[in-house]
Amino acid sequence: MKRLEIEGITSEELTDKIIKSFKDQIEQLKKEYKPKEPTEYLTRQEVADLLHIDISTVHNYTKRKKLQAYGICGRVYYKRHEVEQSLIKL
Repeated sequence: MKRLEIEGITSEELTDKIIKSFKDQIEQLKKEYKPKEPTEYLTRQEVADLLHIDISTVHNYTKRKKLQAYGICGRVYYKRHEVEQSLIKL
């Protein structure tokens, strides 16, 4: 086991510096940390309501690859963030 000797600083001052360093790093992590949000799936009707369009338009957008559909047990779903990203700024 190695021994470390520090002169000119009390053990309390060293403890305070270590604690301050940890607190600073934790605050930095809090600023940078963004929790991962779960994927929200929408039905065709929910997409139609969100975009204020008819379900047939949702179907046409899907056929023309403007919207990406996902199927589960014969049901069709869309990822909310993909639907929102499909909108283009005019």
